[in-house]
Amino acid sequence: MYPFVRRANRIEVRLTQRPSMSTVNAERVGTVLAPEKKVSPLTLTGRNGIVCRYFYFAMSLLFAVIVVSGFKRTVNDNLLHPAIPRPFILWIHGAAFAGWVIFFICQSTLVRIRKVSWHRSMGWFGAGLATLMVPLGVTTAIIMDRFDTVHHLVTDGDAFLSIPFYDMIAFGVLIALAVYWRTRPELHRRLIFVATCGLMDAPVARFDYIFDHNLFFPCLDLLIVLGVARDLLVERRVHKVYRYALPLLIVGQSLAVYMWRHNPSWWQTITHTIMG
Repeated sequence: MYPFVRRANRIEVRLTQRPSMSTVNAERVGTVLAPEKKVSPLTLTGRNGIVCRYFYFAMSLLFAVIVVSGFKRTVNDNLLHPAIPRPFILWIHGAAFAGWVIFFICQSTLVRIRKVSWHRSMGWFGAGLATLMVPLGVTTAIIMDRFDTVHHLVTDGDAFLSIPFYDMIAFGVLIALAVYWRTRPELHRRLIFVATCGLMDAPVARFDYIFDHNLFFPCLDLLIVLGVARDLLVERRVHKVYRYALPLLIVGQSLAVYMWRHNPSWWQTITHTIMG
């Protein structure tokens, strides 16, 4: 009698340990109904989207296209094979300008391939180049104005000094702020971007229609607006760099164009003093 009881208990234990068919089927059905969700890395917007990762690199290439498209219209007659040889400082100015565009492309590329240490090291070269470009731009504008006046190539060269002077002031201030905030990437990268946009008026102004209708500054502002659009797509808000910088830049641009086109007496006094 006792052996029979032990066998019965053993059979009961085995039956209780064995999982039911309904539990197994439920697990299988659950796996089928709830597959693991995969997130695609190729989204257009968002912090890991294509716009976020490639915007500044794409803009660096756009800057290069603008520079080549604009200067190829006049570089042969004004620099390579001019009827009257230009001052040598124009070559230096052109080399520095081209060097900055190449620098911006390299820096954007280094960030894209995640060579941050190289980017920081090369940044000091950019700071030095920018420091050179500001006085070089002002000096080149004055020398070329004197050259054009002597050879009667332009009649409003003195008044036009307001444009390059404004460009160099705006560029210098933006670069100085970018260097100061170099440890804050969200501020730094936008300031460098806006400063580089400001240099594009030289190639854009090579198009006659844009120059004659004072549209070179609005063209630059459209480039900056692309940065605003990038923030809206990625961050869902406009960064404070654009909120403060863009209105101030538009005011400065408007003043520079007014001084050029209307040439008020107070500006004539300043330019006559500069030109001697």
